[in-house]
Amino acid sequence: MKSTILLSTLLAISLSATAIDFKQAPADPKRVLPSDKGTILSYHDAIKNSIGSIVHIATTQRDVDKMMNKMHPYLEQFFGPQYTPKKAPKRHGLGSGVIVSADGFIITNNHVIEDSAEIIVNLPGHSKEYKAKLIGNDPKSDIAVIKIEAEGLKPAMLGSSSDLQVGDVVFAIGNPFGIGQSVTQGIISANHKNSVGINEYENFIQTDASINPGNSGGALVDSRGALIGINTAIITRSGGNNGIGFAIEIDMVKNIAQRLMEKGSIERGFLGVGIEDLTPELQNFYAAKDGALINEVYADTPAKKAGLKRGDLVVKVNDKSVNSAASLKNQIGLQSPEAEITLTYEREKKLHTTSVVLQKLSDAGLNGGSSLLDGLELAGLDDNARNLYQIPANIEGILISKVAEESEAAKQGLQQGDIIIQVEQHSPDTIESLEKILKEYEGSFKRIYINRGGRVFVVALK
Repeated sequence: MKSTILLSTLLAISLSATAIDFKQAPADPKRVLPSDKGTILSYHDAIKNSIGSIVHIATTQRDVDKMMNKMHPYLEQFFGPQYTPKKAPKRHGLGSGVIVSADGFIITNNHVIEDSAEIIVNLPGHSKEYKAKLIGNDPKSDIAVIKIEAEGLKPAMLGSSSDLQVGDVVFAIGNPFGIGQSVTQGIISANHKNSVGINEYENFIQTDASINPGNSGGALVDSRGALIGINTAIITRSGGNNGIGFAIEIDMVKNIAQRLMEKGSIERGFLGVGIEDLTPELQNFYAAKDGALINEVYADTPAKKAGLKRGDLVVKVNDKSVNSAASLKNQIGLQSPEAEITLTYEREKKLHTTSVVLQKLSDAGLNGGSSLLDGLELAGLDDNARNLYQIPANIEGILISKVAEESEAAKQGLQQGDIIIQVEQHSPDTIESLEKILKEYEGSFKRIYINRGGRVFVVALK
């Protein structure tokens, strides 16, 4: 009986709850056809000019030959002075590119042409092959510029990243699987994606337009036919397209390509800070809800000279908003060395501005690191580094963030993620303290003690 009363009470409570006023879509929606039965809905006229700007790229590589030639002196010891390394079969690659000038400049992905012995370009609708010259490439953004000797080509019409909207209809044009020029349709699924983990510097459009092997370096165009991105990568478990593709946004493409055409390489600006994103817990300390949080300011860098401090939150570079650590990294990386910029930052919930003259990135190391030891790039141990390399809180020292190939450090087995815990009898805990220690032993070999996953070993480096 008691259970019956309880059930009746609960039912009464549920029935007496406030009714939800659902927002209802209009009833009897209209479905429409083209204006008459003789009309075909088509984007052909909008993209036909874009199709004429997309080229097919074929490359040949002899990476194996390089390796055999390096091994030649050692193999000769076993097989005699008459030994000749065998030629390895050529490896072939396929990709796409976008014509951006009537006299033959073409933008593509760096990974399409990287380490190529030969780059062959086919124009759409023509059987003639052109040998292309590499003008410049930037592995960190995956952009490259090549050139063919031709005149009267059809350059693509370039759009602007500021015009991109989620839901815009887009078309991917390229040479998937080497089957010839193809066009696929989709929409912009997301834009300004900069933490995907594909490139070091990222600013991607995400799209569900099919992008497949061979599409790399090709065009993503909007429904006007304007180039808005360079197709670069997909996320897939099967190797096929799963509806998550990425194209480098056009503003980054223009910036990098222009500098490659002018100088053949990219020199990036360097600020000299360690940065991270705002977590929900950290947001309580700031008026702004996003930005790039400075967790380290390195000695003798533009940031130090400008008076920036740990805990400052960078919210703007010049007139462009900064909404994440990756956003600040991109904006600084797209600046030239010696550029003077204005930073807006929050400190103690008040906004401040300061002018900063950037340095050249390679002069100071990568991402706030230092190259105090030959072949090594170093950085302080912050929370991000500890999480990335699973470094316990009780271990202190200097993080090895990069090891140059074929350097003495690499030959001695040092690896990215190793921790320098001691130099001779000194234990550095900051880049500055390590610099002071190394000055005592400048020009001579010193014992460097390394912690790797709890195991300590020692190497000698000059």
